Parts: sequence; C-alpha cells; structure tokens
Amino acid sequence: MSQSVFHDQVIAILPKLRVQALALTRNRASAEDLVQDAVCNALAAQESFIPGTNFAAWMHRILRNRFISNLRKRRDTTDIEDVPAAALATDAPHEDRLALKELSRAMARLPADQREALVMVVLNGLSYEALAEATGCAVGTAKSRVFRARRQLEAWLLGERPDAGALADAPAADAPGRFAGGRAPAPL
Repeated sequence: MSQSVFHDQVIAILPKLRVQALALTRNRASAEDLVQDAVCNALAAQESFIPGTNFAAWMHRILRNRFISNLRKRRDTTDIEDVPAAALATDAPHEDRLALKELSRAMARLPADQREALVMVVLNGLSYEALAEATGCAVGTAKSRVFRARRQLEAWLLGERPDAGALADAPAADAPGRFAGGRAPAPL
C-alpha cells in the first residue's frame, strides 16, 4: 500500500476514532490526545499493515491498545504502607452509613466490659487468651463477653429479641422465691 493511500485511509477514519476515544476516555481533551497517539503508532507501524485486511479494525485495535497502555502507565505503584488511609477509603453509600450509625449506637448500648472485649477481639485481632490477660479475667469469661456482645448486637440490629436490660426490668415470675403479683401460688 502506498504512503498516500495509507494517509488517506487514516484521515478518513479519524472521526470514528474520535468517537471511540471519547467513549473510552469520557473527556474530550484526553480523547484527542488518544487519537493523536494512536495515529502516531499507526504511522510508525505502517509497514506491518497487510493490504487487503480490515484497515478500520486495525486502527481501532491500535487506539484501544494505546488506551490500555496509557491506563497502565498512569496506574500508580507504591507500597501499600506508604499510601494514606484516606486514599484507600471511598464514600460509603447512604445505606452503609446508616448501618454504621445504627451499629455505633448499638455498640454504645453494650455494657462496657462486653464492648471492650468485642473491640479488642474483632477490631484489634487479639486472641481470647490475650484479651483475658489484658483485662485480668479468665479466658472463659473473655469468650463469654465476646459471645454475649455479638449475640446482643445481632438481636438489636435484627430486632429479633428484646435487650437484656428490658428482660431485667420485666417481672421475674420464674425466679426462685419470687412470684408474679407477690403471692404464692394456690396449693394444688
């Protein structure tokens, strides 16, 4: 293929390349830069084009490959330890923010020892043994505090059961030595 025919085909396909570039970049200036880079690549690789094959497909492939290469070049590579936490965080959707607020309120309602145990095990990753040592309690007590905190949070967040405080306020008709209404049951 002669150089003038090749150039004519490049000029003829420019509008379609611009449309594709704009669809990829979603920015007019970036799209123009991408088209320019793709045309430069095509001119540099002119000898590799096989006459009689689909020129438009060849050019669109060059544009797409150039777009991908540009994305890879722009991708920052750094050690994760050097990245500020804010750079990794994204804004949570509205529902997530509401759920976090609800969880925060529920956590505040937990007894202090259960809240502390739950935070130390779940968020800080301490073992039950380390929790027991840090809080000066038995390992079984540490496990029980975490279990009760989880169970209570689940109940509050799912609305399945009344909280322990509500149960404590209810009359204890089944407690030994106590009867509903303050009277002993009638003999049988």
